Amino acid sequence: MKGIRQWLRRFVVLAIFALILAGCSGGGSHDTSSSSSSSSSSSSSSSSGNPNLIGGAIQGHALSLAENVSTFAGVAPGSSDGIGVAARFTSPYGIITDGTNIYVADTANNTIRMISIATGTVTTLAGTAGIAGFIDGTGTTANFNGPSGITMDNTNLYVADTNNSTIRKIVIATGQVTTLAGTAGNLGSTDGIGSAASFISPYGMTTDGTNLYVTDNGSFTIRKIVIATGQVTTLAGTAGASGSTDSTGAAARFNYPTGITTDGTNLYVADTGNDTIRQIVIATGQVTTFAGTVGVLGSTDGMGVAASFASPGGITTDGTDLYVADTGNNTIRKIVIATGQVTTLAGKAGTSGSTDGTGVAARFNFLQGITTDVTNLYVADTGNNAIRKVVIATGRVTTLAGTTSVGSADGPGAAARFNSPHGITTDGTNLYVADSRNNTIRMISIATGTVTTLAGSAGAPGSADGTGTAASFNDPYGITTDGTSLYVVDTNNCTIRKIVIATGKVTTLAGTAGVVGSADGTGITANFAVPSGITTDGTNLYVADTANDTIRKIAIANELVTTLAGTAGAVGFLDGTGAAARFTNPTGITTDGTNLYVADSGNNAIRKIVIATGQVTTLAGTAIMGSTDGTGSSASFAGPFGITMDGTNLYVADSENYTIRKIVIASGQVTTLAGTAGLSGSTDGTGTTARFNYPAGITTDGINLYATDAWNNTIRQMR
Repeated sequence: MKGIRQWLRRFVVLAIFALILAGCSGGGSHDTSSSSSSSSSSSSSSSSGNPNLIGGAIQGHALSLAENVSTFAGVAPGSSDGIGVAARFTSPYGIITDGTNIYVADTANNTIRMISIATGTVTTLAGTAGIAGFIDGTGTTANFNGPSGITMDNTNLYVADTNNSTIRKIVIATGQVTTLAGTAGNLGSTDGIGSAASFISPYGMTTDGTNLYVTDNGSFTIRKIVIATGQVTTLAGTAGASGSTDSTGAAARFNYPTGITTDGTNLYVADTGNDTIRQIVIATGQVTTFAGTVGVLGSTDGMGVAASFASPGGITTDGTDLYVADTGNNTIRKIVIATGQVTTLAGKAGTSGSTDGTGVAARFNFLQGITTDVTNLYVADTGNNAIRKVVIATGRVTTLAGTTSVGSADGPGAAARFNSPHGITTDGTNLYVADSRNNTIRMISIATGTVTTLAGSAGAPGSADGTGTAASFNDPYGITTDGTSLYVVDTNNCTIRKIVIATGKVTTLAGTAGVVGSADGTGITANFAVPSGITTDGTNLYVADTANDTIRKIAIANELVTTLAGTAGAVGFLDGTGAAARFTNPTGITTDGTNLYVADSGNNAIRKIVIATGQVTTLAGTAIMGSTDGTGSSASFAGPFGITMDGTNLYVADSENYTIRKIVIASGQVTTLAGTAGLSGSTDGTGTTARFNYPAGITTDGINLYATDAWNNTIRQMR
């Protein structure tokens, strides 16, 4: 569990810095004149006709919950064996084929799956879905923890068991699992034999039949393992030293390398953090940049360094060409080894989805692993929880196994589809969801469960103001309501948007798309840095300005933005008043009209702010990550994201624990309402028998709790 949490936290930090470097990369334009006039009058908490609507939730009396969790809208991924679309995967990553079967590292299920190419039948070869661990054994008696990379020598499979930082071996004929190198829990970069060697989050793997080659992602190195002896050495790079230097052996530098393949003479590495493809001469350890240019993020086809990539993940070869899962572009790229010529085989850069089709008409969603039988490519379409097939000659894409739970479909309950929903709010009649990766705002009728799209268009990121689908967003996260309007944190645009519920009219209230900063000011003259959470008392908005590590206040009537607590650029964990207080990546925020309560995600704590004075104190948790129930500082959290309240209690989406927590405000007593720390999944059930997969946003209609289960792409209800 510690391994995946470290990976998650690193991913969040990398994402934040990527956004800052990209200037929030806000596309499109916005109408500043309409923004200024649209918010000329303040909304009160009673404007919806519900006097108990405060902070985007219905407050007034303590909820009486039986802790029964059900799926209210959307469909979650799973771990079902079956034929073709009847099978279920959860974030599959690594993939390899022997031409007869495909073997998949089903990462979030902690299992290794086998797919018959001829029939599409999916079975589980080793591991048990939902159980993360480190046990050698046969079939389901063995345990893995976030397995990612996978390769084979036709008799055995070799698996990069990422969160265990080990290399595992599976005898295909029997399912017998043993540990070839590394020891679970022993993170490091030591060369040695078998358990004496150590790794840090190994990801990709390939083999020439005699040796394994591993991208040791957390060490920034490429490791070599002699299969016969388990002898581990470092072929290229230096542990702990990231960079992009071309050179030989330890003098070379990589930046979070992931995918790796070989033609027997050279290794080819997807150097993800550098957005490049690197080549390593196996005999000498000489590293060169084969395609792409460090620091140039893009999707340009071209020759060698003239081409560009966006966080390439998986890579494979048929001996003549390389095929790259260009993860950030949602495309499959082809590279002619002899010339370095890069072309796009399938998918459209910047557009995610799950559509089967030919070439640019096909859609992928955060694809990762890729393998080939020379005629076809097989792709682990991670975000779609599916295995896709690509005919190399034509670029024709079909879905071989699994059914996507990801999409943007409107409809009742399970017919609807979401894509990484995060923020959620309610006026007591409808739920409103920031459907982050769809770049849309969705509305759900509480009475019927029917989902509709209120504003934005799926797959069309931007920053345009307008009505309904004419407006555009860029990864919106936080959302709140005063009953008449919605207020949205448009995270990648670094802006605050307003939506009139009755009309779907979208305007920009504060900040300017593409401008990152921390300046206070009026409307578009103010700046934000990757804001994520928002709440309102009907007069003001309060924003968790995540990358600035501050809490901002916006007067709705005149759009004046000020900093209420924390100091931009000063990260820490310190109680105090106003600018003297310190936060670390605050995310969720809610209010009872007198106080603010903040999910201080990077500090694993819940903070309280007196609105009138800016006085910050810690209500529960400390900077120590954990899942302990208790009072005040004796309780612990793991990356809490969303927070809401009923006036008496707080309810927290404790994201990295996969749980929903309750805090009695008067005493600071913390208990776990639903889910079990460390166990992700999508199971409906009561209390600790229920499973979540990164619950993010949370709200209440005064009777029930509703949470966005981000990585399950669902909306969950707790009664």
